[in-house]
Amino acid sequence: MKPLVSILIPAYNASEYITEALKSAVNQTWPNKEIIVVDDGSRDDTRAIVDRFEKDGVRVLTQANQGAAAARNKALSLSRGDYIQWLDADDLLSPNKVAAQMEALDRYPRGRTVMSSPWGRFFHRPSRAAFVPTPLWADLTPVEWLTRKMEHNVYMQTATWLVPRQVTEAAGLWDTQLLGDDDGEYFARVLLAADQVCFVPEGKVFYRAVTNSLSYIGHSNKKMEAQVRSMRLNIDYVRSLEDSVRVRRACVQYLQTWLVNFYPERLDLVEQMTGLARELGGELTPPGFSWKYAGLAAACGPGVAKRARILLPRVKWGVISGWDKMMHRLQERSA
Repeated sequence: MKPLVSILIPAYNASEYITEALKSAVNQTWPNKEIIVVDDGSRDDTRAIVDRFEKDGVRVLTQANQGAAAARNKALSLSRGDYIQWLDADDLLSPNKVAAQMEALDRYPRGRTVMSSPWGRFFHRPSRAAFVPTPLWADLTPVEWLTRKMEHNVYMQTATWLVPRQVTEAAGLWDTQLLGDDDGEYFARVLLAADQVCFVPEGKVFYRAVTNSLSYIGHSNKKMEAQVRSMRLNIDYVRSLEDSVRVRRACVQYLQTWLVNFYPERLDLVEQMTGLARELGGELTPPGFSWKYAGLAAACGPGVAKRARILLPRVKWGVISGWDKMMHRLQERSA
């Protein structure tokens, strides 16, 4: 028997997109798979839509709303797979994604090798997804992967990973207290338990860009605090693997990159990050603004410039998303 792969999908008010996500899971060419959806107390038609896929072997459980991390933990507890494939309810897998990664395992020792893959961002038309390579798109050791993530401020989207169960169990559960970057913190623990990362370019993930993303921090104090906590954990994780000069510099760069998200509203968090940077042998500098917002900051203050820096890109994304949605519907009608 080929190894069983569990495709685990948390869902909350996902009726607009979950049909496409489920189709991409059902259509995986890897034959031995199970698909489990945990409906996290949705108030729309999510459960009714998932029920239509029961004939395709999709299992669904509904629980009271507890958040995406809790839904993922519940889905994992119901799974039996030798390998774990996470999939958000608005994202898509290419049909060969799982098969390509499972077949690539033949080139590596079985056990603690985790697999990653390319991912591209799209709004409504997957054919328009933009796949932009980063320094993480390579075969890497766990410490090199985590160091590059901090050096270049890059990441791997959740669905790119395919993880052996023994590594998943060693990593532990998703942290339900983290309101942001829970995936970054979780997969850092996955890497702590892994021997190597194998990048498989043949399998692809399509990441839907939405304006109400859970990872959006904005002006939420709780999300800011959760982000700083996650960053501290990430720094501890990578230093547990290697505490070299390069790793510490990467950690300082990581803190510097994210500092702008807390300045000037949360100077207490800025102070925490500054102290941590000094412990690492570095110094943080007050974040500035690009030329787009520097004039506004000089005229109206950094608070106004920061709000504009947060708001205007979201307005732009909303316009682009609306246009792409209209074109998507026109293509569906013509088809």
